[in-house]
Amino acid sequence: MAYSIVVVGTSWGGLNALRELAGALPADFRIPTVLVQHRHRQSDHLLSTFLQERTTLEVAEVEDKMPIEPGTLYVAPADYHLLVDRGFFTLSTDPPVRYSRPSIDVTFQSAADAYAAGTIGVILTGANSDGSRGLRRIFDRGGLALVQDPATAESPTMPTAAIRCVPSAQVATIATISAKLVELSADGGSAARHGRGDHPLNSPAHVAGPGNA
Repeated sequence: MAYSIVVVGTSWGGLNALRELAGALPADFRIPTVLVQHRHRQSDHLLSTFLQERTTLEVAEVEDKMPIEPGTLYVAPADYHLLVDRGFFTLSTDPPVRYSRPSIDVTFQSAADAYAAGTIGVILTGANSDGSRGLRRIFDRGGLALVQDPATAESPTMPTAAIRCVPSAQVATIATISAKLVELSADGGSAARHGRGDHPLNSPAHVAGPGNA
C-alpha cells in the first residue's frame, strides 16, 4: 500500500529546515505533505511565500475543509490547530496544546487516526517536545517515523524528545530524510516500513535507540 500523507513538525530553526526539505522534493513528488511550524499567532503568509520560492510543488496555506490533493505542500495556518481527516483538512480554535497552536501533536495524531499505516511522520529541529506523542501514535498505527539527527538540528530538543518517545524512529540528516521521501513517493511506498534495509536511514549508525537519544 502506498503512503497517503506526510506530516512534518518543526519549531525553532524550522524556517531553514523546511526550506531544505521542500527544496529537495522534485516536481513529480506526489505524496501530500503537511508542514506544521510553530509561529506567532499574528504571523502572515510569508512562510508559504518563502517556501513557494524554493520548490516547484504547489504550496498552499490550509483553509477549513480544504481537500487534500497529491503534489502539494500544505502549511498549517497561524493560531489554528490543523486536523487531518480522510481527504480533507479541518481547522480548530481549541485551546493551545503544550502552549502551541498549531500543535504538531494534534496534526500528527489526527493523521495517524485518518491514514494509519499510510502516514509518514517527520520531526525536525525545535525547542520543545511537541510532536513526540503524535509521532508515537503514527508509529503505533504502523506508519513511518523519521527524525532529524539532533546533532544536525539548530535546536536539538524536539528531535531528541521524539527519539526518546519513539526509540525505533529512523534518524538522519534532512538531506537523507528528503531522499527517503522521494524514494517512497517513487516506489509507491512499498519499501519496508520498519525494516533495516540498504537505505542509509536504516543503517545502524542512523537507527536511534535509547542509548543515543
